[in-house]
Amino acid sequence: MNWFLFLGLIRDRSRSLFPILVIIVGVFVTVLGHSWFKGAVGDIIDTNARLYTGHVKVMTRAYEKESDQAPNDLALLNIDALTQQLRSEYPEMQWTPRISFGGLLDIPDENGETRSQGPTFGMAIDLLHPESGEIDRLNLRDALVQGRLPENSDEILISNEFANKLDVGVGEDATLISSTMYGGMAMYNFHIVGTVDFGIAAMDRSSIIADITGAQTALNMDNAAGELLGFFKDAKFHQEEAQHFAAGFNSQYENNDDEFAPTMLTLGQQNDLGSIMELMNYFSSIGVGIFVFVMSIVLWNTGLMGNLRRYGEVGVRLAIGEDKGHIYRTMISESVMIGIAGSVIGTALGLTLAYYLQNHGLDISSMMSSSTMLMPNVIKANVTTTTWYIGFFPGVLASTVGAMFAGVGIYKRETAQLFKELEVQ
Repeated sequence: MNWFLFLGLIRDRSRSLFPILVIIVGVFVTVLGHSWFKGAVGDIIDTNARLYTGHVKVMTRAYEKESDQAPNDLALLNIDALTQQLRSEYPEMQWTPRISFGGLLDIPDENGETRSQGPTFGMAIDLLHPESGEIDRLNLRDALVQGRLPENSDEILISNEFANKLDVGVGEDATLISSTMYGGMAMYNFHIVGTVDFGIAAMDRSSIIADITGAQTALNMDNAAGELLGFFKDAKFHQEEAQHFAAGFNSQYENNDDEFAPTMLTLGQQNDLGSIMELMNYFSSIGVGIFVFVMSIVLWNTGLMGNLRRYGEVGVRLAIGEDKGHIYRTMISESVMIGIAGSVIGTALGLTLAYYLQNHGLDISSMMSSSTMLMPNVIKANVTTTTWYIGFFPGVLASTVGAMFAGVGIYKRETAQLFKELEVQ
């Protein structure tokens, strides 16, 4: 019977062509939208994790309250011992200290006088020990535009855009004017060995990258760091595990009233990233629901028009004794076939474009030129297992629901009225 219905749909394209086209469009948008949402959220989360939050972050309680200001006077002390403790308690993660600092970068001329200067945001990371993973984590090799990576503690990288703004090149010296951990003035000479392009507007505008030992010397932060970041070794954020680690670590200090006691936060507890993830998942679900509703209405109307065209056919089938329920079920079966066909084609088209965007991405740098958000300039889609089947929910469901509503009129047909209609015909 199903094969008979299938052949009927193929032979009479007026019954299937328009509904299939509607489903293809709806499924295509659903699949592409889902992969795009996942990719955008994933890029935002990954960028913030690598550059700022880590998968978990340890800092003092006082530092955490003012973390937006990078208050190094509230930094963690005896960082070596704390790092060893964390590596012992949580071997699933890779731990690395960082220092965030601000200041003024002064470029001297040949006489030692100021040639140019500008405000800068600095990040001090472990560049000299490959096992820290920081060079790969921040993708510094690929981001390098000129020069090389630092090999000594007094060498720095500068963003290529910032270097052009200050008219400074590789091989020149730069003086960092900032404040020490104890509130005094810090002036330290660094040697520029490379320029980098992060592909993130907020970082490319005025950032420098220094080795953490050099920053500790410059800022008088011996064996201290503003933050200790933890990353899962597979480079993916595991929310439940991170929350479990944070709860266990913080429980060790819950009876300690010292404001300089360490506290651990997960990625979702920083920068409102937890809310962003929930919001994007919510919008993704709402989007699929909207498509199901809209396509159901469209296919309902299509079914009603189709039933008017098939008015005589349905009447004849009822007149010769075919059961109303059987006719209704065959219409539902036809709609399921149409839904599956449209879903397969729409999913294939959506996945094709989604994979293209996953590999090449979409450049949004023009929209991010004045933004301070840590977002990549190129947003890529992310094709997951769900992406392969999510389009079948609106595709098959909408087609079936539309046919169910449209076919209700079959049960309202009266046999006596049918014979009068047939006599007229």
